Amino acid sequence: MISEDQLKRIAAWSRELTQAEIEVARAGITERSYGIGEAVFMRGDTFGYWAGMVFGLARMGGVSRDGKEASLAGLTAGAWFGEGSVLKNEPRRYDVVALRNSRVALMERSAFMWLFENSVGFNRFLVRQLNERLGQFIGMLEVNRTLDATSRLARGIASLFNPILYPESTAHLEITQEEIGALSAHVPPERQSRAEPAGEGGPAATRIWRRHHPRYRAAARVRGLGRPVIAHWRGRAGARGPRASAPRSPPSR
Repeated sequence: MISEDQLKRIAAWSRELTQAEIEVARAGITERSYGIGEAVFMRGDTFGYWAGMVFGLARMGGVSRDGKEASLAGLTAGAWFGEGSVLKNEPRRYDVVALRNSRVALMERSAFMWLFENSVGFNRFLVRQLNERLGQFIGMLEVNRTLDATSRLARGIASLFNPILYPESTAHLEITQEEIGALSAHVPPERQSRAEPAGEGGPAATRIWRRHHPRYRAAARVRGLGRPVIAHWRGRAGARGPRASAPRSPPSR
């Protein structure tokens, strides 16, 4: 069990619940820490929890039979995931692995299903969540077929600024070369090596900013990838996902 204050801090959806529903939710949640490279769960696992990132970074993905890795999404603080498998009560269809030291909130399936069957606010959240995740994956399919490797990477990083799937995202994200490589298998080593250091003496990292624009909800600026790339997140919630492009000249800060 976690406290009510902790629940509201780590789960934006809890702010739509009644007091009775909050009590059920917090009673059904525990937290667990995961080290770098440790799996939260693997494909085929029977995992009886709905999970949310308290802090850290994890990768949702998998490995094909011939050993090819596929990255589906990054998971940062505030992201909740796996509701489809919980609803269907089926084994997981992908892996979730921690890319840095992370802490994950785990809600028991019994508490999740009680909220699903009794809470209007929770069901409103689930509809938004599932709709947004579907849009994310449709957008991924489109860009994987139409864009080059650098632009696909920019799109993947820009998706971490989605305010519905990642409600705790801020205007700035520090990410290391190794984490970028884990989130996307499409970045050539020579481009990874150009990433700028996070600070004097610190680990190499790419700095990413989010900014507001009249036509865009947010835009992520990715540096250190061989050429400047702007990855846009368009319009209203639930609209088409981020679109990446390479500008003719570097954007100003």
